[in-house]
Amino acid sequence: MTETPPTPPPPATSAARVLVVDDDPTVAEVVTGYLLRAGYAVDRAADGHEALERAAAGRPDLVVLDLMLPGIDGLEVCRRLRAGGAGPAVVMLTAKGEESDRILGLELGADDYVTKPFSPRELVLRIQSVLRRHAAPAPGPGVAPLRAGDLTLDPQARRAYRGERELSLTLREFDLLSFMAQHPGKAFGREELMHKVWGWDFGDLSTVTVHVRRLREKVEDDPAAPVLISTVWGVGYRFDPATGPGGASA
Repeated sequence: MTETPPTPPPPATSAARVLVVDDDPTVAEVVTGYLLRAGYAVDRAADGHEALERAAAGRPDLVVLDLMLPGIDGLEVCRRLRAGGAGPAVVMLTAKGEESDRILGLELGADDYVTKPFSPRELVLRIQSVLRRHAAPAPGPGVAPLRAGDLTLDPQARRAYRGERELSLTLREFDLLSFMAQHPGKAFGREELMHKVWGWDFGDLSTVTVHVRRLREKVEDDPAAPVLISTVWGVGYRFDPATGPGGASA
């Protein structure tokens, strides 16, 4: 784990409850210390079984979750926390070689991931960003559904449909699709999407790539030859409803 100067992170905006789950006591102690100085209430667990027990008893706002845990691994813990669509926000801790696990974690509903070795200060900033997104108010009543081709997005219910079929989107996939659908024909870079959609000023740009790929699997007729969410080489991605499924040129 990369250490940083002992300057404390910016203070938390509320006394959110964070559960730190890691079987390495050194990592858990360092992360806990930074979170306490940032103003959070912190609990700890050293394995998957204890994590689920403490999450059920303490109802944390966010779980910092190492993937490599004894007993029940982090992916299964994440899946159980997300069962039914509710539960706390999740920030995963992963090793550099665990790309497939990171992708699966995001698909299970994790909100973000940080790769080891990491800066505890950066982790706190990422946690603050995730909690701000979760605390953001939902669109008020009367917000009209957004339609693009045969896609319909309901911002208030955070649901998306292709024709009559509801799409199974994570919250972050919905936010990305909704943002791009509101700006048809405009190309956005990955860093720009990361900032404008999720409010991140830093982070792993491959997270955007993963979410675009997952969206294509759910909204394109042929994800290997996407036309709704196209790649603009050297720039990023563009939403083209006129040529996508249900569009004028489809």
